[in-house]
Amino acid sequence: MAHTFLYVLTLSLTIFTLNPTVECASRARAYVEHQCRPTLYKELCVRTLLPFVSKTNAPAPEQLARISLTSCLLKARLTKAYVNMVATRFTKTKNARYQEAVTDCLSQINDGVNQITQSVKEQQKMGKDGEKNFSWHESNVQTWVSAALTDVTTCLDMISDKAIGGKEKGMIKARVLNVKHLASNALALFNRFTTRHRGSRRIRTP
Repeated sequence: MAHTFLYVLTLSLTIFTLNPTVECASRARAYVEHQCRPTLYKELCVRTLLPFVSKTNAPAPEQLARISLTSCLLKARLTKAYVNMVATRFTKTKNARYQEAVTDCLSQINDGVNQITQSVKEQQKMGKDGEKNFSWHESNVQTWVSAALTDVTTCLDMISDKAIGGKEKGMIKARVLNVKHLASNALALFNRFTTRHRGSRRIRTP
């Protein structure tokens, strides 16, 4: 019995030694989970950020906020393209009821994409023109991401209120909801970064 236990213990230690990737992956996930604590949709946050974290690369909160916001923009653009495709199909089939609802939703998504695009550009300016304008850039990003959240929420309301076919309705809602959750996470990560940054440099809240 003692020999069996010793063999299993030795084998386990050997596997652990020869497979440091397991430990590295665990540390990377722990780091990302810690950074995602302020977000509402933590598992989505972890899935979004984890591919950018490794043993040799642990992005700072500012970088993670930028990654999150850029990922949101990418998904928003893909969602816009999909909803536009659905609207075009309804136009060709002359389904006026469906076409109107989807077109209205598309308008909101388009506004949301524009808001998030402005947010990404604004965040890239932070720190490049000195700390005196940090709060100005911070306020702009917060305003635009919040506006984008309102836009996608309005789109969801429009889809829910209109009698759209089940498949198209389900696909649109899933994609738009994903954008909404990504935007919410991005805003939370951005606020976490700016709060820590202002605290370390004693920058006044706008």
